Amino acid sequence: MKKTILITGASSGIGKTSAKHFAAHGWNVIATMRNPEKEQDLNNQENIFITRLDVQKQETIQAAIQQGIEKFGHIDVLVNNAGYGEFGIFETTPEDQVKTQFDINVFGVMDTIRAILPHFRAKKSGMIINISSGAGKFTLPLISLYSASKFALEGFSESLSFELADLNIGVKIVEPGGTTTNFGAVSGEKFAAKPVIEDYNHFIGAAGQLFASLSGQQLATAEAVASVIYEAATDGKDTLRYVIGNEDFNQRMANRHSLPDQEYVDLIKESYKKYL
Repeated sequence: MKKTILITGASSGIGKTSAKHFAAHGWNVIATMRNPEKEQDLNNQENIFITRLDVQKQETIQAAIQQGIEKFGHIDVLVNNAGYGEFGIFETTPEDQVKTQFDINVFGVMDTIRAILPHFRAKKSGMIINISSGAGKFTLPLISLYSASKFALEGFSESLSFELADLNIGVKIVEPGGTTTNFGAVSGEKFAAKPVIEDYNHFIGAAGQLFASLSGQQLATAEAVASVIYEAATDGKDTLRYVIGNEDFNQRMANRHSLPDQEYVDLIKESYKKYL
């Protein structure tokens, strides 16, 4: 029997590439997005079913899961990929944008998992793969809200993995570093649209120099991340975290795990303070 995967945020980037990757490997794919009527790339493959799912609207979550089951008979894997990054100074970020960051990156994930768990329990198996980020393990300047949402996702996913293990429902986390998708561009546009408080200008300039120093590095492609997601879904291992990124990203992850806490914090401070 063909396996079936439901992917949120499949209109672009990692989500769309993962939909193609799983379909190419013979899976049935439920590719969900907020505006399926705009999709023109995925609708020519018979084993890809496109439907609406907006993680901020619970009724669309329930409907997408039900439609996917009606189409393919069952769902084996859920990939929570929908997300975005709120970049910039916390003080200048309106409250509604703070809430949206958590609505999409945390509460939307929780709502989607809650909605699919009865199906997984009934079939006595299932896999949940949550797409996190290196920002869920270490922080950088200007991403306090994004990091907060991904730290929350990491803690939720790890604890949930214990809770669901005896039900034969797996939970895994994929942690990409920077990728070549349009994620950063979207986040940057939101940053540029925020009001300015001049007291922060010196810091913003230094932090901007830090990010500029990273911009020329080789980034992970959406295809490479999709391959890791496929590995997580199919390797049969009880591994919680899967990491993919460039050399700088891998070093940052290693530093976060190996250095004493204050030494790590001081290292991050030095990475941007040299531009002050």
